Order: sequence, then structure tokens, then C-alpha cells
Amino acid sequence: MLCQNRKTLMILERLKELYPDARCELEHTNTFELLISTILSAQSTDKMVNRITKKLFIDYKTPSDFLSLSQEELEGHIKEIGLYRNKAKNILLTCNKLLTDYNGEVPGTYDGLISLPGVGRKTANVVLSNGFGVPAIAVDTHVFRVSNRIGIAKSDKVLNVEKQLMKNIPKEMWSLAHHLLIWHGRRTCNARQPKCEHCTVTEFCEFYKKSIIHQSEDTYISKTN
Repeated sequence: MLCQNRKTLMILERLKELYPDARCELEHTNTFELLISTILSAQSTDKMVNRITKKLFIDYKTPSDFLSLSQEELEGHIKEIGLYRNKAKNILLTCNKLLTDYNGEVPGTYDGLISLPGVGRKTANVVLSNGFGVPAIAVDTHVFRVSNRIGIAKSDKVLNVEKQLMKNIPKEMWSLAHHLLIWHGRRTCNARQPKCEHCTVTEFCEFYKKSIIHQSEDTYISKTN
């Protein structure tokens, strides 16, 4: 039986072959745009966020630019995105804090990032990883689902999944692993209808093995009835 670390590394190698271009799909040109995009991405898709920010970032490029807007005006720009009222409020509060506490710059530390309104552990890790090159694993819905399904993490708690992944994956691979798991969750291991027939890691996957067992049981029952 493979040890957990070895199994995890073999899975990641397979996913690297499948997704050689895996990267952050939030379009941004600097850490501030990345921060705003990541705040907007909660319970929304990167595709939707990119569609909104493509227009938004033309006129609003800095914290000061955003603070020229009222909350209602900002809501009007992002109203297609879920939770847009709360996100608009947090973005303006964050921009104000960036100006008052960080000279308008996005802080490059975990503690600095989570001090910003609307920024939690996942958002901070995304910005650290993609904006500052700091190794991090941000556990979003895709990373959480895929990790549990395959069996490289086992917990119903996001923080526990993050800790297990950090333990079983070399630090220099944390950021890449984050992207690979997200890409696999979006393209193959979908929430409702996972494309197991196209998956390259089924031999390791606990979810797939259980599905095969259930199919065999169902077939046996139908034949005996």
C-alpha cells in the first residue's frame, strides 16, 4: 500500500501531465487587482469575475480610485456577482485600510492580509501565492471536494484539509498543487457529475472505487430480483 505522501505526489504528477498550464485564472496585472478579484470571487466563478473586472479595472486601478465611488455606485458595477452588496462594502473598507495602514500597498504577509475587511484565510493564501510567490494552499470548494474524493485529505473542515495537504505535499509544490486541484475540479471532477471516465487518477481515487462497488451491488441486486 502506498504511503499518503507518495500517493499524493503520484496524483499530482498525473495532474501536471493533464494540466500543464494550470495557473490562477483570475485575470490581474498587479497584487491590488488580484486582491479585489479574489474578494469578488467568493461564491462566484472566475469567468464571471473576469467579465466584471475587465471593465472595472479600466477606470478603477487603485484604492483611491475605488474610494471615489459610493457603495451604491460600486454595487452597480458588480451587481451580477453574488453577494455583491457585502462585497462592495468590504472592498471600500479594504481600500480605506490599505491607504491608512499600508500606504496604499497590498500587504505581503498573511497577518496583514487577513486584517483587511472581507479577506479570510482562503483569499489571503491566494494573494500570497499568486501575488507574492509565497508557497500556500488555498482551499476553495474545488480543492476541498477533489482532495476528499481522491483521498489525499479526509476532513469536513477546510482548515484540516489545508493542514493535511501541507503535510503531504512538499512546500515548493503547494501553490502548484492548489492550481492543479482547482483545474481538476473545474474540468473533470465536477461537483454533480464527475467525469470519471476521463480521469487519469481513478486508480487512486476513493470516490471512484466506492462508485464502482455501488454499481456492482446495484447490478447484482437487479439481477437477483
